[in-house]
Amino acid sequence: MRKAAFLRKRYQYIISGVCKLLCLFGGLMLLPLAGCLFWPYAAGDFRAFALPAAVTTGLGSLGWLVRRSPREELTMADGGVVVFLAWLGASVAGAIPFMLASTRLSFSHAVFEAVSGLSTTGLSLVDVTTASHAILFWRSFLQIVGGAGLAIVMMATLVGPSSPAVAAAEGRGDQLVPHVRQSARRVVALCAGYVFLGVVGYMTLGLTAFDAITHALTAVATGGFSTYPDSIGHWDSAAVEGVTIVLMLLGNLNFVTVWVLVTGNIRAFVRNGEIRFLAFILAGSTLLVFVATTHGIYPTLGKSVRAAVFESVSALTGTGFTSINAYAGWNSFGLLALTLLMVVGGGACSTSGALKQFRVYVLLKTVYWEVRRALLPQRAVMPRAVWEGDRKNEITPARLHAIASYSFLYLATWFLGSLILTLHGYPIGDSLFEYASAQGGVGLSLGITSPQAPLTLIWTETVGMFLGRLEFFVVLVSVVKLFRDLPRMAAFRGRTLDR
Repeated sequence: MRKAAFLRKRYQYIISGVCKLLCLFGGLMLLPLAGCLFWPYAAGDFRAFALPAAVTTGLGSLGWLVRRSPREELTMADGGVVVFLAWLGASVAGAIPFMLASTRLSFSHAVFEAVSGLSTTGLSLVDVTTASHAILFWRSFLQIVGGAGLAIVMMATLVGPSSPAVAAAEGRGDQLVPHVRQSARRVVALCAGYVFLGVVGYMTLGLTAFDAITHALTAVATGGFSTYPDSIGHWDSAAVEGVTIVLMLLGNLNFVTVWVLVTGNIRAFVRNGEIRFLAFILAGSTLLVFVATTHGIYPTLGKSVRAAVFESVSALTGTGFTSINAYAGWNSFGLLALTLLMVVGGGACSTSGALKQFRVYVLLKTVYWEVRRALLPQRAVMPRAVWEGDRKNEITPARLHAIASYSFLYLATWFLGSLILTLHGYPIGDSLFEYASAQGGVGLSLGITSPQAPLTLIWTETVGMFLGRLEFFVVLVSVVKLFRDLPRMAAFRGRTLDR
């Protein structure tokens, strides 16, 4: 009985935290709502944003006030439940504008679009040629919110002992500074700085203010939503591609690593293992894709080089922008290379998804350490440490176990999701590519993901995007905790009513 009473008290604080986040998320809808008054052809979508903004903010505020409880320290599992429920609520709330606006998406398609935005995936079911400016901006804005971390962005205004647990559960366990609120604000400041540089760069090259803002938001978020069907290829400009590559790489970098560079510690930045691995895999994959695939496909040597570089960076950083017309003419090697890059993914604690470069780097270093240990005397002591941020950290057995467990779960889910796609009649290679894109939060597509796709396929990819963004264990632990705790609280409440 004491346990049930304790759980009810804890869940009051959990619900209060979720409602805070949903209240603030509803407030974010005010930006496209205001845009409906000024953007051409967007006035008709005013209700599509006004209604969900009012409902989400109202219900969130009401739940926050009703369920207020003493400020207590949340455990990691509690923080996971806050993040899980907040992301579920934000996904549904973020889908409503797609249902009510001129896009008129069904519930399944609208949730897919919202999850694709928040998870910074970029796979889309919206016809961008007919969508209003408000909807196009909302798609891009969802990606920068999800890329910077929904919980982290909102914790810039939330103060309380729950912040560390929520930050860690949301995938931001490494902080720029010890204080979570200050760290969150610096993450927001870094993202804002990236976007500002991107907007200036794009507008200098002749893009309209609207196109510059929307593409800067999605490039920094490594999201990939575009206002044109042919993405960055719409401009067919090496300069536009260059600015986009810079933004994608900035979004790909670990925020902690970037902060080390910003504070002037260039030496620590250069010797960072993740940075070295990024340079190696990007240079190697680009060269191989050019030699084995793009060379000879396109009319000029320059275009072949640009395609190899841009598509490799887009796949590895998990952005999903493309500079070419689909992948017509690409051989199996090129598609396999992009698939593997999408599985590796971007930097840890960045806007990117997938396995993350740090995990792959540690696993490769572990192989090296094992081979080296076998060649050393039996009693020899060999340190196992890698550079992270501005310090060298030991890779303990417990940490290696966590990395290996997550990697196995990620790969197993990738194969399972790809298998489901093959059951819909798609070739295994195309299925592996498409689901790697969905689960890794990338957004590159071979045409499988479309409004005409079966709903079972749409929901399979939706679940993959959701799991990949919250990194599996948060979802699994939260679901198990909810199924375990809710019956106990219900039984306690029933006994109380009987009395």
